[in-house]
Amino acid sequence: MRCLFVRAVVFTVLIPGTVAFVVPSGIVREFPIELSLGVGRYIGFLPILFGIALYALSVFSLVVEGRGTPLIWFARPFRFFLGEEPGKLVIGGLYKMTRNPMYLGVISAVLGQAVLFQSGALIVYACCLFFIFHTVVVFIEEPHLRRKFGEEYERYLKSTHRWVGIH
Repeated sequence: MRCLFVRAVVFTVLIPGTVAFVVPSGIVREFPIELSLGVGRYIGFLPILFGIALYALSVFSLVVEGRGTPLIWFARPFRFFLGEEPGKLVIGGLYKMTRNPMYLGVISAVLGQAVLFQSGALIVYACCLFFIFHTVVVFIEEPHLRRKFGEEYERYLKSTHRWVGIH
């Protein structure tokens, strides 16, 4: 189990860490501050912390309940290093409320940074991320999970929202 957590942390640093923190820091450096929120900008820490917690709890469920790591489709060639995707369908914890809490955690962290750094460019980046995540979920992940878990996944699709409040 410890090995799974280590691999999940490595995955998190390499992929979501890059998408949620490295790229936004580059965007903030390259594009001037556009918003004027004053002291109110510090409210941005709340969605950042919320996003980190959402992501961390999701990964915990994948490791403990699913006995796998959050391996994403394009990282499969590196599974010897990043671990295997869960062998069991994870439907507990946050996965009872949304089928994609990890993606929502990343979006939340990016939006929090948009507020904190007063960056309109990060709001655009977050919208682009959502579009990319939605496309990947609909056209790659869901078909893969349908094939892998069959009727169990079909029941899960009917009972749990893809995003928050959206089937």
